[in-house]
Amino acid sequence: MAVQIEKRHPLAVLATFLTNTIVNPVRYIARNRSGFVGFCILVFILLMSFVGPYLIPLDNQAKIDRIYSPPSWEHPLGTDSEGKDILSQIVHGGKDVLVVAFLSGFITTLIAAPLGAISAFVGGRVDNVITAIADVVLTIPQIPLLLVIAAVVRFNNVYMLALLLGATSWPGLLRAIRSQVLSIKEKDYVEAARCLDMGTRHIIMKEIIPNMMGYVVINFILATTAAVYAQVGLILFGLVPLSGHNWGVMINLAWVRGAIFFKNSFWYIMAPVTAIVLFQWSMVTFTRSLEEIFNPSLGSGE
Repeated sequence: MAVQIEKRHPLAVLATFLTNTIVNPVRYIARNRSGFVGFCILVFILLMSFVGPYLIPLDNQAKIDRIYSPPSWEHPLGTDSEGKDILSQIVHGGKDVLVVAFLSGFITTLIAAPLGAISAFVGGRVDNVITAIADVVLTIPQIPLLLVIAAVVRFNNVYMLALLLGATSWPGLLRAIRSQVLSIKEKDYVEAARCLDMGTRHIIMKEIIPNMMGYVVINFILATTAAVYAQVGLILFGLVPLSGHNWGVMINLAWVRGAIFFKNSFWYIMAPVTAIVLFQWSMVTFTRSLEEIFNPSLGSGE
């Protein structure tokens, strides 16, 4: 007997795909109003930073007669100390900051999650060695450490900076994940996996980490926001000579050029600060929706 395969219209396939990948996730996110607002602002910032540069050209032409011009239709955020449009600099200045932040958060999570889970699950000498290394790194203040490293090593690209931030930010998250795994490993399903002799790797990667994925994702977001402050601080001190435009460079230039002493320089100083604050706020607020997605028992929130 021949099996008949149902043929679906391409538009129906596309509609199903869009529903499963976009509509349903957004519907879950919208359950929490605050989280949904944060999500919308985050999407706007991402689109502005990665798509906006193709739509809004960067103003590189100095205009002495328009130095520190107030906001207008031509320049919605005014102009800087050279008469250049601030809005175009904000649009073009977000990409590097966000790439470093997300890469740093990913590296931090990639190091902390497996090591924290192994430390708690295996225990014994393995636990002692991993926690000892984490404690040593944790006792060193991050910003002074970054200042020393940045003064010795020249970071001429965003990937090197992300690697530096990620390699120095994992101990705190490791200890948090270790404490979570210490309680999770006593659960019945973990004990069942042990009795079936599934192996340490399988239990950690297939049983423990998937069941605490919400905690890991939220801490990834917090690590990402912390990386923004760290990199902007390094750039502000002039220890990360990144080429091009980003929000940290804008703050650095406003500082060294004494913008605070000039009339109508408010937006030149506050525009990059506001962009950073909005990004941080949207990320942190978005975690409220993520908490409800990974833990539906929390119910609908405001």
